[in-house]
Amino acid sequence: MKKLMFAMIAAVLAASANAEICIKNGDAIAFLGDSITNQGNKYPAGYVNLVMKGLEICGVSAKKIPAGIGGHKSVQMNERLDRDVISKKPQWMTFSCGVNDVWHDKKGTGVPLKKYKTLVSDIFDRCAAAGIEVIVFTATMITEDPEAKENKKLAAYNDWLRAEAARRNLRLADLNAAMHAQLAEIRKTDKTGGNKLTKDGVHMAYKGNCMMAWGVLKAMGVEESMKERIFAEFARIPGACSISIDVTAEEYAAFEAKAKASGKTVKEFAKDLLLR
Repeated sequence: MKKLMFAMIAAVLAASANAEICIKNGDAIAFLGDSITNQGNKYPAGYVNLVMKGLEICGVSAKKIPAGIGGHKSVQMNERLDRDVISKKPQWMTFSCGVNDVWHDKKGTGVPLKKYKTLVSDIFDRCAAAGIEVIVFTATMITEDPEAKENKKLAAYNDWLRAEAARRNLRLADLNAAMHAQLAEIRKTDKTGGNKLTKDGVHMAYKGNCMMAWGVLKAMGVEESMKERIFAEFARIPGACSISIDVTAEEYAAFEAKAKASGKTVKEFAKDLLLR
């Protein structure tokens, strides 16, 4: 009886969480983007996989269509839209594009805002014609410095994305604003240097992936009340974080010997020590 009661409560909670979510059971979601999206699908705790996990927790069984390719800008995404998205017939497409359009200016291969608008507008038009609903992302930061010249330039691209999403009545995940806000909050108490949300200033570390995933889930209609439960599940995903330290060959040999004596691999032994 208790098991039945718990199952009924879980079903009610899932139904409540799913009440306003735009993604429905059986829907396919194409994730169009660059290396941030590629890595978001490649790693277990990448943002694409976290979005799918969040939907699952809310009782939604959907299918992902990975469509992120490193280095790509609006030019390449426009060129491959039919092949990588439209031909797969998804109900939804998330659109993450803008970082490389600005960042690659330093290599002379950036995409000016005027051309970006034309290319992205065409992507949105073709998705609409194919019956694919688009969820627009604002582009995340280029370095974690809000005052960096790349971020200043990127602001105009994101302003246009916000306005275009509103004009077309498309769902918007304002990830740039979320990233600025979270970094500002972190730095109120954390005065140490280094990146806080990314591995290298652009590509997401675990906290950045969680930030992105939650922004996307909110845009999909997931209620704020589900955040704690969803993040608790995110924190249990194996391989989400790693620790690396430099040691001498002599120190490693000693550690390896201790691991062998305990009947464990070096990784297993190190993890046991860490979690004691």
